[in-house]
Amino acid sequence: MLFTLTPPAVFKCLADETRARAALLVAREGELCVCELVCALDDSQPKVSRHLAQLRACGLLTDRRQGQWVYYRLNPDLPSWVHAVLQATLEANADWLQQDSARLQLMGNRPVRAAACC
Repeated sequence: MLFTLTPPAVFKCLADETRARAALLVAREGELCVCELVCALDDSQPKVSRHLAQLRACGLLTDRRQGQWVYYRLNPDLPSWVHAVLQATLEANADWLQQDSARLQLMGNRPVRAAACC
């Protein structure tokens, strides 16, 4: 069940830099495995997972399990205004995510969605 997403709830959820970067990367890529986000964000798996759990708890992300791996994507039930905010933020701040994007593109053995993750 999706919580009522008010502007204060959305912006509070995205107020942390790690959560904002993760949400924007997921929005841009469509779906990312935890291992991809750990690589892109250059942070520890426990920290990244904790922030992903918070994004899921506030209703911005959903997850799916494939074997032992967990993949995250934007909640398909998000209101259109949330998608618009994320898209506008992505378009206006590509340079802010440049290092994260470069690390993601250079990641070896990126998971194939139909196969097991790295």
